[in-house]
Amino acid sequence: MELKDGIPLHKQISDWLKQQIEEGTLEADEKLPSENELSKKFDVSRVTVRRALQTLENDQLIYRCQGLGSFVTDQRTHQSFSILNDFTEELAGSGLEPSSKLLYFGQESIEERKDLLSYLGIESKKVAVKIERIRMGDGEPIAYDITWMPVFYGQLIEGYDLEQTTIFQILEEEFEIPIEKGCYRIEATVADENLAEHLQVDPQTPLLQINRISYTIGDKPVYFQKRFYRNDKMVFELMARRSKQGNSMESSSTNEFIPVFREHHK
Repeated sequence: MELKDGIPLHKQISDWLKQQIEEGTLEADEKLPSENELSKKFDVSRVTVRRALQTLENDQLIYRCQGLGSFVTDQRTHQSFSILNDFTEELAGSGLEPSSKLLYFGQESIEERKDLLSYLGIESKKVAVKIERIRMGDGEPIAYDITWMPVFYGQLIEGYDLEQTTIFQILEEEFEIPIEKGCYRIEATVADENLAEHLQVDPQTPLLQINRISYTIGDKPVYFQKRFYRNDKMVFELMARRSKQGNSMESSSTNEFIPVFREHHK
């Protein structure tokens, strides 16, 4: 390809790469030439190449993994999860319209739940606010979650429309309570009768379960949540860096934690 005058160089490069993808010359999950290779191929700066790749990423035609390069997408949305996101933010860029169906909101005794008392930092209290929701994209179930909150935070969000907004949005925008970090645990599970009904899958269907504690200033727990994802709708990708010592006992650094929304094929 020969670059032309009068058209921004980065646009010509992104248009060329887009054509290669649409024609199938570059196939799904295939790695693109490196920035250096593209820079030499078109005799342009790497800054120009980065702008071209950013355009393709914005158009969801490619996804980038730090240190590995750029890859062609396969009708999926790749979004960095190295920062803490709520459900609406997770779906941003997926092309799906997020919404929720509120199943339950109320106070419950958790006196016998030592795990919840510990997670929520309310050992001296015996009641928490419980919230159950089905999380949807374009009206189809993607996940089901159960959230427990200390009564103080639960009372703040009471009365707000939890079907069209998120707990993060309410606390941060209405009460200026920032959500600063989250602690995750990921495990595999299967759908019981209740989950199967809510997620519209068959009983015993494999699901991805993510437990999360979200914290505000001063490491105060805002909520503990169990969320069950449909595997045919979403997977997570993890980018981690091996410790320089090569010692398996050393902790590694996590750079990317990426939710990937899959197109549903009937």
